Amino acid sequence: MESTHLIPVQLVCKHYKIPVAFINTLQEFQLIELAVEKDTHFIHKKQLKKVEKIARLHYDLDINIEGIDAIYNLLEQVNTLKREVKNLNNRLRLYEDF
Repeated sequence: MESTHLIPVQLVCKHYKIPVAFINTLQEFQLIELAVEKDTHFIHKKQLKKVEKIARLHYDLDINIEGIDAIYNLLEQVNTLKREVKNLNNRLRLYEDF
């Protein structure tokens, strides 16, 4: 990961008003990836939206990390199935034109 796209975990936690332990838990559940440079943990800026969504699910809706993990796995499966249906529909249209 390029260092220009990395944001220190401390800064993210301060901005979203969440504890660093929460970010570490997200990494333990493999919901996010952290980069480490010179003993400092960083989050890639592409993952900020995901961190924000997870924080809202956890703190606003009181969903535990295990539930969030299940939700994200199910959403990933839904998105995969949507892509597959779209690809199959495109292939079907190709044959319908004949």
